[in-house]
Amino acid sequence: MSAPSGPLGVLAARLPGRADTPAARVVPPTGFTAQLTVFTAAAMSFLAVFAIAMALAAGQLADRWQAALSQSATIRVSAPADQIEAQTAAVLRVLETTPGVGAARRLDDNEMRGLLAPWFGTDLPVEALPLPRLIEVTETGAGFDAEGLRLRLAAEAPGAVLDDHARWRRPLVAAAERLRAVSLVALVLIALVLAAMVTLAAQAALAANGQVIRVLRLVGAEDRFISAAFVRRFTARALAGSLAGTLAGLGAVALMPRAAADVGLLAGLGLSGSAWLWPLVVPAAAAALAYAATRVAAARTLRRTP
Repeated sequence: MSAPSGPLGVLAARLPGRADTPAARVVPPTGFTAQLTVFTAAAMSFLAVFAIAMALAAGQLADRWQAALSQSATIRVSAPADQIEAQTAAVLRVLETTPGVGAARRLDDNEMRGLLAPWFGTDLPVEALPLPRLIEVTETGAGFDAEGLRLRLAAEAPGAVLDDHARWRRPLVAAAERLRAVSLVALVLIALVLAAMVTLAAQAALAANGQVIRVLRLVGAEDRFISAAFVRRFTARALAGSLAGTLAGLGAVALMPRAAADVGLLAGLGLSGSAWLWPLVVPAAAAALAYAATRVAAARTLRRTP
């Protein structure tokens, strides 16, 4: 007896008794919907790994700048040539009795020459120029009272000016925090794009199998079974694509150069230590998004299918 043709033949080929899973009997195993789901999940997961790495690097950069600049200050002493040494000594005496000051030292001529070298070269005769004296101050964990120290310096050394790096610290830390926020927003957008593409792919697959769905209903299949079949298949596709994209992203991050890690943010984009565990959340998150998006798309499409 020949196999039935048309929708009944398609249904008969997918009835239990075959080796296929329930999802494979209802959802087409190939086609543009499968390719679209796998490719989208892989691409979005690849980008998500870089967004996570950027967010972590920005957070580390903000903490590093905050720690580096908040633990130090500079005092500049500008005075006539016959007074500058006396005022510098007075500043050092004030710092010795200031609570919260861990150490204070005067920068020598070689250090001054190194600071000015980017602008004037290494042959600058520092000792012959009327340059101000610079004193580097290192704070303790508790820190010092900047306003109180300024008042004491004004009384003991009128030519001394305290720079606690606040005006430099705030913009740098704020920029790093904004970059981290942008990276988190990018993660949200990536998740929304993945959910939207999986929803479109599921709706297209459901629409393409409209005749099969109607026949399934005629033989007693419930919408819950049909929906579950699509949900399982698209969740599995998204998980497979996300795993591939995540592994590719981790490989790309691992290949980022490390030689100049102290020169900027992008050089420090690589992950280290427990930070490598965060991208492993991406496949599970992609599968959960695909599961939720496919359930919503299936329920909506099945309600509209007569």
